Amino acid sequence: MSLEVKDLVSGYGKVEVVHGVNLKAEETKITGIIGPNGSGKSTILKSIYGYLKPWRGSVIFDGQNVTGRPTHLLKELGISYVMQRRSVFPYLTVEENLRMGAWIFRDNKKKVKDAINDIYERFPRLKERRNLRTGSLSGGEQRMIELGRAMMTKPKLILLDEFSTGLSPKIFKELYHHLIDMSRREGVTILAVDQNVVEIANVADYLYVLKLGRNHGEGPTEDFRGRLDEVTKDWLR
Repeated sequence: MSLEVKDLVSGYGKVEVVHGVNLKAEETKITGIIGPNGSGKSTILKSIYGYLKPWRGSVIFDGQNVTGRPTHLLKELGISYVMQRRSVFPYLTVEENLRMGAWIFRDNKKKVKDAINDIYERFPRLKERRNLRTGSLSGGEQRMIELGRAMMTKPKLILLDEFSTGLSPKIFKELYHHLIDMSRREGVTILAVDQNVVEIANVADYLYVLKLGRNHGEGPTEDFRGRLDEVTKDWLR
């Protein structure tokens, strides 16, 4: 396993949101977490990445207990995180935004340059816009920058929080195509939370279903084919 979360309990202030969740993300696979609003999906990712300190339970990455470690140490271990909300620096250029993703080796100019060139090969559209201010770009292009920035360090694991938010189906599929390619060809593990159940089911190898902060089901994505409506029927009630 690349990532294993055991009996995770977490929340905000005095409010417990996640109640003993267990999940695993296998190496080279895309694992999806689905569930209604308020089920604790984003809280789990924040607890894995150190934005929230788990109250109880453990986070194991590549055999190491990384529970509650600061985000910069997790980044050095090979974990990247793409937030739900937009996190670009709008007044910086595309290239300057990408450089921000290389801060852990920022003094190695060749390594930074090579990493940026690798992102431009993956996303030619970003190369064409490299000198433009990020705030002038479309929402899809900004999401592309966020993904490119997360990939600058060649992570072993990428955490995606509601990645489809604000994206057209075309852009969503284009970006997930890159993620699938990374997963299959480069061995990158992906753990994705998404409200777009149909789209995440189209790309994930394995799904976890959450409800009220607890495990409510799991299995290979094939097991959910044809019954997603049944799984989600009461989510808006």
